Amino acid sequence: MGAAGRDFHVFNTTYREDPSCEVVAFTAAQIPGIAGRRYPAGLAGPFYPDGIPILPEADLSGIIARQQVRRVVFAYSDVAHEAVMHAASRALAAGADFVVHGPGQTMLASRHPVVALSAVRTGCGKSPASRWLVARLRALGFRPAVIRHPMPYGNLARQAAQRFATPADLDAADCTIEEREEYAPHLAEGTTVFAGVDTARVLARAEAESDLILWEGGNNDFPFLRPDLHVVLADALRPGHESAYHPGETVFRMADAIVLAKANAAPPEAIAEIEAAAAEMNPRAALSHGALVASLDRPERVHGKRVLVIEDGPTTTHGGRPHGAGYAAAQAAGAAEIVDPRPYLTPAIAEVFAAYPGIGPVLPAMGYDSQQLAALKATIAAVPCDAVVVATPSDLAALVAIPQPVVRCTYAFEDIGGRLAAWLDRAVSAIRHAR
Repeated sequence: MGAAGRDFHVFNTTYREDPSCEVVAFTAAQIPGIAGRRYPAGLAGPFYPDGIPILPEADLSGIIARQQVRRVVFAYSDVAHEAVMHAASRALAAGADFVVHGPGQTMLASRHPVVALSAVRTGCGKSPASRWLVARLRALGFRPAVIRHPMPYGNLARQAAQRFATPADLDAADCTIEEREEYAPHLAEGTTVFAGVDTARVLARAEAESDLILWEGGNNDFPFLRPDLHVVLADALRPGHESAYHPGETVFRMADAIVLAKANAAPPEAIAEIEAAAAEMNPRAALSHGALVASLDRPERVHGKRVLVIEDGPTTTHGGRPHGAGYAAAQAAGAAEIVDPRPYLTPAIAEVFAAYPGIGPVLPAMGYDSQQLAALKATIAAVPCDAVVVATPSDLAALVAIPQPVVRCTYAFEDIGGRLAAWLDRAVSAIRHAR
């Protein structure tokens, strides 16, 4: 059971070379357009000359019955603990065992030091924190390469092991908006990003060009690589989430350092609640606070105006946030009104809102395929507003024509009080001496 990421990784590391098991299917969740394809033979290995079908998760019980399935493996992230057990109950009721593979069996070892960045939920601010970590590691004398949690939503064979160094590489790979959100800001700062379906091959490519690996996690998943240092973000605006979602609680308990992200915008009682949870669940972890600072490139286009806010997709869909940094920045800039896009949605974008009813008065930047991108473009054009605040890190205006004036929202991580930097400097020094 997966979402085109951990499911493929668990197969590659656990089942691909095991002749005693036959994997009959992957099931797809969270990402539209994944079901109906096949995991290709070139990635599936010699036991699967026809590849492996990817089927809708809704048919889980039927697959178990038809294929006489004995084991169901849960392998995706950012779901409530209750949802995991509902999935388990469906599998058990159909007669199958239910398994969740942990870090010990699925993490790969690198010949370089590995710093891993995870979070307890989608939307904690991993992307700017990752860029901050890269800059800090460079200042310490390393040549880091970023390996990003896979987002293989297109041609899986082509996406086995990818390298991105320039914007042209994103175009050549037909990257989705979500991929561009994660890769483009790194490229703008001169950092090469590696990603793909086969983590072992991805790791080998990254090791050839670096002396340290920064693993940048997706959603709230635990790393695919065995980390020497593991930094985990908790969202100070969502206290309690560190113990309510899978596998966010796992990474919270695994962390070497816990950073309370968005502490600059959170009430003291929320910060105290997460600190108390850390003291109970992971007392050995170093604690620090981080700020997420958003800025608009043309705030004068927002002040006193009616604006549409476009946020990054994952934060407002399975991440569960009603809005993100763009909404807050538009309010801070004095927008007269943030226009709710719901009355103007095209059918394809309306499906997203129906699937995630917690989305606030913003528009998620959805574009997993050309049809969805066209639907997003039509929705934007239909919204009556004076300006569009684009808070996705990707250059959305370069992908779709936006008729209204565009205001870019960017956001950066700040290490409040320098505690994370001090911890990282000490921890990296210890790794150097150990190696």
